[in-house]
Amino acid sequence: MNDALPTPPASAHAATAAMARKPSAARLRKIDMILGSAERHFALLGFEGAPLEQIAQDAGFSRHNLLYYYPSKEALYQAVLASVIDDWLGHMTGLSKDGDPAQQIRQYIREKFEFARTRPYGSQLFTKEMIAGAPFAASAVRERIAPLLAANVAAFAHWAGQGLIAPVNFQHLMFSIWAITQGYVDQQTQFALLQNKAALDAGDFAQAEALLVQMLSATLKIELPD
Repeated sequence: MNDALPTPPASAHAATAAMARKPSAARLRKIDMILGSAERHFALLGFEGAPLEQIAQDAGFSRHNLLYYYPSKEALYQAVLASVIDDWLGHMTGLSKDGDPAQQIRQYIREKFEFARTRPYGSQLFTKEMIAGAPFAASAVRERIAPLLAANVAAFAHWAGQGLIAPVNFQHLMFSIWAITQGYVDQQTQFALLQNKAALDAGDFAQAEALLVQMLSATLKIELPD
């Protein structure tokens, strides 16, 4: 059962004025602390398993104070998920059919690995959401991710039509890139254990990235830069 919503402003004018005010730096820092703690807990325990009390405590707040910023657990989860998707899309470089395909494909791979490496809890949270059937993110996938994917696939198809790359199923090519780049975070415990390591390091990510570049170079018959 969701926690009660906070009392609304006394008037519509007060509400409008409050929304128009730019959040202070202190408020933004507090929000970042809450979202960071929530992202970690939701990634590790899922929506149902992550307790608000622990999220608040690890962020340095009481449960009551956390609910001042996010009136329910669902509201907090939605905010974390939106932040992850924003960042994920920011690293999902839009490909231009008029640009150099080799440079753009190489940059795309670099960006995808960078997101996975630098925001592992975000990647894991997103994967958990998809495994659960996307109960909160389905509309974002359809409305935000799908159009960018379609545009990127169209750019690949244009390059193939120009004879710049080999024709393949470009939608599944993109799925494969996502699976590999995100897999090195989502499956990193397994990959580390199989190498007798405590955790994957920067060298593992660099080698995975180099191998993916080689694979795509061979598949698309194009020379991708190192």
